[in-house]
Order: sequence, then structure tokens, then C-alpha cells
Amino acid sequence: MGVMKRIEEMSFWERLYFPEICRGLMMTGYRFWRNLFVHTLHLFGLAKHLQAAITIQYPDERMPYPVTFRGQHRLTLKGDDTVQCTACFLCATACPADCIYIEAGEYSDNSIEKYPIRYEIDTLRCIYCGFCVEACPCDAIRMDTGVHPANRGLSRKDFVEDKEMLMNRSRQLEEKGREGLYEEHVKQYQHV
Repeated sequence: MGVMKRIEEMSFWERLYFPEICRGLMMTGYRFWRNLFVHTLHLFGLAKHLQAAITIQYPDERMPYPVTFRGQHRLTLKGDDTVQCTACFLCATACPADCIYIEAGEYSDNSIEKYPIRYEIDTLRCIYCGFCVEACPCDAIRMDTGVHPANRGLSRKDFVEDKEMLMNRSRQLEEKGREGLYEEHVKQYQHV
């Protein structure tokens, strides 16, 4: 019923579709020829005040990821290089993809705080929504590495990130910074 009502509200020309197709082609053609003309003028040092559309020549050039980019996960560390996670399970509970597995353990000298014996993220199931980061009360998990998810292998086990890998990412981020991590990540995909 709703589709028929929308069709009845369309004008005769809109129902033909041909004028709309022509209008779309005219807009695409206008942008193409304008950008070609402006780039040609720029080659000769003319019309520097005009700006044309820009195409990034990846991987030689790249746009930096924004600060809010949700990259690979990492577990934050305390000053003594232990994991900051208290195994409260809030990240696993908030995860809509059910990709976080935590096994909790207790410290022998501290009866209040727990720690994760096992902390795993199945990146094949993860949808990179960031709910785990938002749910964590102690800022133990983050997605601020600036590195996009990678192809780790051919089996499902290769895509499960364990506690040590997630902790190591925090160490590498502190050591190399976001740009250093990105450059190291991209090296595996560049053909030399």
C-alpha cells in the first residue's frame, strides 16, 4: 500500500526515470570535465585559487586516520606492566557479537581485585562497534591503535587475539606511536 502511494505522488517525468538518469549523467560529466580542466590548469601553474577533487594515490599517499578511528583492540597496562583489566565481564556482556571470552582469576595477595587469566577476542566475529570500550569501567580495553584489522592467516584460530597479543599492542603503541604501528603494519602488504 505504501509503495503504490509513493508512486502515485511522483510526477509524470519522475515516473519515466529517463530525465533523472540524464540529470545524474550531466552532474557526473560536469564534475569529471571540471576536475580535468582544473587539474590541467594546475599543471601549467594557472588557476591556483580553484580547487579540484583530490584522489589519494594509496599506498604512496594516505589520509591519516581520525583520532576516533576504531582500530585493532589493545589491553591497557598498569605501571608495573600488568593488565589493567579487573575481569568484570562488562565488555563481554556489552558485546553484541559475543566475541569476547574472559576467564577470571584472583590475586593471592589481593582479595578484592580479579584479573583475566584468559582474555580472547575473536576478530572474525567482532563488528568493531566499540561497545566494549564504552562499557569498561577501568579503561582496560581500547581501540585507539590507528591500525585496521589485518588478515592473520587461513584458519579461524589465527584470528583469535589472546591476552598477550592485546597487551603487547599497548607496549608497541607506547614504544612506536600510532604512525610507527601503522608503518609496520603496512610493510607486510607492500611488494618490494
